[in-house]
Amino acid sequence: MRLYSSLLTIMTAPAARSFSVSTFRSSFIAGRLSTRYMSSSSDETIVGICRNKIKAALETDQVSVKGAFDDPNGSHIEVEVVSKLFEGKRAVQRQQLVYKAIWEEMEEKVHAVDSMICKTPDEV
Repeated sequence: MRLYSSLLTIMTAPAARSFSVSTFRSSFIAGRLSTRYMSSSSDETIVGICRNKIKAALETDQVSVKGAFDDPNGSHIEVEVVSKLFEGKRAVQRQQLVYKAIWEEMEEKVHAVDSMICKTPDEV
């Protein structure tokens, strides 16, 4: 939605004639990638930040977060969590706990969680 409103604002501005769509697209992508690109090896990455937030929120060390489809910037992630806090909860409630932990990242940097496995220690 932000992309659409940004594009609409730029293209309806009086200076739009001198600012081409391809220039906008190039500068937008370059800026977006420079702020979003993160490798999966550091805790400073989106993947690492999500992993740490899930660990803290669900009180567990059994958390695996990785970029889905070899996505280098972490905008698509896969999550596997084993936590005692899942006991007595349905699958949707378990997923809601994970989403709550990473909500800030879901609003900006993470586009989607492509896969989520949430289990109790007894289910492993």
